[in-house]
Amino acid sequence: MRLTLILITLALLSSCASDTVDDLDSTELQFYQMAQSSLRGSNYEEAVRRLQLLEARFPFGRYAEQAQLEIIYAYYKSNQAESARAAADRFIRLHPQHPNVDYAYYLRGMASFEEDQNFLAQFLPIDPSTRDPGAARDSFNDFSQLINRFPNSQYAPDAQKRLIYLRNLLARAEIHVARYYIYRGAYIAAANRGRYVFENFQETPSVPDALAVMVEAYRLLQQDDLANETLQVLSSNFPNYDSLDKSGNLKSSATVKANERSWISRLTFGLLG
Repeated sequence: MRLTLILITLALLSSCASDTVDDLDSTELQFYQMAQSSLRGSNYEEAVRRLQLLEARFPFGRYAEQAQLEIIYAYYKSNQAESARAAADRFIRLHPQHPNVDYAYYLRGMASFEEDQNFLAQFLPIDPSTRDPGAARDSFNDFSQLINRFPNSQYAPDAQKRLIYLRNLLARAEIHVARYYIYRGAYIAAANRGRYVFENFQETPSVPDALAVMVEAYRLLQQDDLANETLQVLSSNFPNYDSLDKSGNLKSSATVKANERSWISRLTFGLLG
């Protein structure tokens, strides 16, 4: 009789344990489905909350890794660029061999890519190259890592197109800084910036601008030999450059004068434009 009772008790305990496991699996699936519902409904802040709760409740569950990946997307879509990059870094660190780790690299680049798309840029003709290029540099580095590590990734073609845009943007930003240096009388710094663009951003539209800035800076430094050599390079390689006259000389100064500021610059006291 005692042996029979023991066997019955063990059977009941085993059944209860099995039911508990099934309930946990069912609950985890429900959490994941609710998070997916929020994502489909573009309710990204709620999706972040549910994905965080899913990972906290089931850190070793079957949906934990997927939740870590999808929370990057939810942060990105809710315009939380810093959180998206942090979540991407965490996923890459924890799952470097994951079959979808290239997606984490791509989303990290996208978060930086769109970070500087501010509210004013949607309504005012603000050149993005005149703003702080920090986010653009981060995005450029992220997309470069993606292409170098996963050249056959399905996200590589789009990343490559964005790299071209970012490279042109960064080159233009350097030209703006170089012209500002000329305006402030820092001619050596301006020449160095122009040389940096010429050496590191070949095949971008800013290369002739870089050469023109170098000519301007060398002339102001009274380095006529260097100015003439650089002008020769400019006129030989870019004979149709707008600032060259028919004789191959620069038409006007590259210096930005106060009376040439845009209406946006004047309206915002130099903060924009």
